Amino acid sequence: MDKIVIDGGVPLHGTLSASGAKNAALPILFATLLAPGEHRIANMPKLVDVSETLSLLGRIGCPSLAGSTTRIDTSRVVFCEAPYDVVRKMRASVLVLGPLLAREGTARVSLPGGCAIGVRPIDQHLKGLEALGCRFELEGGYVNGSTDGLRGAEIHLDVPTVTGTENIVMAAVLADGTSVIHNAAKEPEVADVCRFLTTLGARIEGIGTSTLTIDGVARLSPASRPYRIVPDRIETGTYLCAAATAGGDLEVLETDPTLITAVTEKLTEAGCTVEIGPRSVRVRREGPLHPIEVATAAYPGFPTDMQAQLMTVACMAEGRSVITETIFENRFMHAAELGRMGAHIETQGNVATVHGTGRLMSSPVMASDLRASAALVLAGLAAEGLTEVLRIYHLDRGYEDMVGKLRGVGARIGRVSDEVRDEARLQQALSA
Repeated sequence: MDKIVIDGGVPLHGTLSASGAKNAALPILFATLLAPGEHRIANMPKLVDVSETLSLLGRIGCPSLAGSTTRIDTSRVVFCEAPYDVVRKMRASVLVLGPLLAREGTARVSLPGGCAIGVRPIDQHLKGLEALGCRFELEGGYVNGSTDGLRGAEIHLDVPTVTGTENIVMAAVLADGTSVIHNAAKEPEVADVCRFLTTLGARIEGIGTSTLTIDGVARLSPASRPYRIVPDRIETGTYLCAAATAGGDLEVLETDPTLITAVTEKLTEAGCTVEIGPRSVRVRREGPLHPIEVATAAYPGFPTDMQAQLMTVACMAEGRSVITETIFENRFMHAAELGRMGAHIETQGNVATVHGTGRLMSSPVMASDLRASAALVLAGLAAEGLTEVLRIYHLDRGYEDMVGKLRGVGARIGRVSDEVRDEARLQQALSA
């Protein structure tokens, strides 16, 4: 197992490019099951979760050739199951449920269970799919689904679940008749999946809104051109927050600034200079940061996946910041690790109060989840001295070559085995 070592206190300068969005790539890969044949997906990020998804599709009978433009052949389906050993590592595997039911009329998927940032059930997935004509039995930790034919339905989601919306849409596009999904998730990644489906021949109206209307079609076919995945707004926001915490002048290219307005507004409030280009965002921070207040919310509100990174920004501000988490319970575990670096953070329920001092101290820290990992790396960039971030396997799930990208803008950062503790070898990793 590896760890990241950072010699912090060095401002960042330069440019880096955003990768394709993980949270769009995974459902789009599963959506290829709906249209038998060869698909080409461009701007595919190099992530563990993408590799796991392609591996699962391979077990189903769909071979692939990974790359920036990934090719996958969904001509045959020979196995309609997502087993526990896959789903326990990647919750997004549940997105195979809708496509398999729509195409094969049967699916067996392991229940994802809880995770480090709280329980995320799939009851809304099942509710919507049942309305479309699916039947489910829960047995031995698995969801066994079947249908004699999907039919259009009007579906009211209790909460605007992202993966639930995607699963239901992917089934509804092949249903007989019209389906309407009310209180649908509006996240850009959901919209990207819907746009991809339209290139296959699906009929979807209301893309990007809370009401989706789907006119089912008899069949879908692979698009003639590669489909390009939307840029990763969370990766973009993470690197912009890195510039805020460490200081300097950093520009993220090949991104979509319209998708991260909630983040750039908060960075402006914090005292950063933000410049927006057609496909780029530049953040400069020279003076002290100001305290901020923010509450996470469904899109277009402030994303829960940026909460941990913004908390690190708040630690480097001078004064009292308040962060309210409204999406997931138990998502402040990074606060204790930031405390090891000298941060003063009080948590009560879903509210974290950060008493920023404008500085952090280097320390060994341990990541609890994907975004917490990123937040601790950002803290290490700002802290003077050598910081070690353990359990970084989370990062590989959602950030493509974070170490390489940060090195390219001046960070002294490296990746080594957990077993390496010798100061000389750690310093060597910083310049390798």
